[in-house]
Amino acid sequence: MTGFERYLALAGIVLLGACDRRPDPAVLANIEAEQRAAADDAGRIECAADATAPLAADCTIERTTDQGGTLLTLRQPDGGFHRLRIARDGRGVIAADGAEVAKVTVVGDNRIEVAIGGARYRLPATVGPVTR
Repeated sequence: MTGFERYLALAGIVLLGACDRRPDPAVLANIEAEQRAAADDAGRIECAADATAPLAADCTIERTTDQGGTLLTLRQPDGGFHRLRIARDGRGVIAADGAEVAKVTVVGDNRIEVAIGGARYRLPATVGPVTR
């Protein structure tokens, strides 16, 4: 999501507050879902450079394939990146290289959070039983 899109979303919330009404939580959830979908469509994912930073749709995701399957390269705005491999055994993703272990947590319907090297990434994922 661009800074302008964030500004529009925040302006809408402020305007609702100026009307002395509280925004409907369902409406806010729908707006957030639409923003996540727009970011996903633009190849962006939510990320944070460290465990205490708030998540923002500032990272990009690149998908490539090799003889081992699908690789994801997650790029941070500061130039840092992590490479993950989609696991075929139901674990979600694993670190593709390096000594750092990727910790995967399901955070909602079709979304996981991956923590690796102090960074966190929210990724779209199919959550469910593994079929062979």
